[in-house]
Amino acid sequence: MSDIVIGFPAVAAPDARALILGTVPSVRSLETGEYYAHPRNAFWRIMETLLAQSAELDYAHRKLLLPNAKVALWDVLSSAERPGSLDSAIVKGSVRVNDFAGFLEQHANVRAVFFNGRAARSLWDRRVTGMLPARTDLDFVTLPSTSPANARLTLDEKIAAWRVVTAALRPHQSAAVPRHD
Repeated sequence: MSDIVIGFPAVAAPDARALILGTVPSVRSLETGEYYAHPRNAFWRIMETLLAQSAELDYAHRKLLLPNAKVALWDVLSSAERPGSLDSAIVKGSVRVNDFAGFLEQHANVRAVFFNGRAARSLWDRRVTGMLPARTDLDFVTLPSTSPANARLTLDEKIAAWRVVTAALRPHQSAAVPRHD
């Protein structure tokens, strides 16, 4: 497999209220064409716990679960050079960010941006912040990474931290919470 990673399109409905951002798809995700495909990545278990009536949905149902709950999913990067799957291996000069100005214009109801880990937040801060029209109505929250490389938290601890996503989906609810940096 080439070290050039091309990201996936956003999973989003026009009425999305929250946007969850990773960095760029893992090797396993690229092989399967699915967001968070590594079986030890906790992302889908967390989302199913927070948003679904059942667990272990197939990918087609998982992709419907998020937009139906008014949650959008994307990555900060549209492409990058990265040998392997670790975010720390992303070649800095190779990164290209997704079109967030266009995304936020088309998804004007988004009020909270959640980062799946510190790497996604760091890329946003370095590559996106300052490139967008100022919006004072957006909350930015860094959550614990769902990656299997983040073994310092249990699944239950990650679920507890990620509950802020569902809180942000309530009308007139702020996602402003203590950062999980």
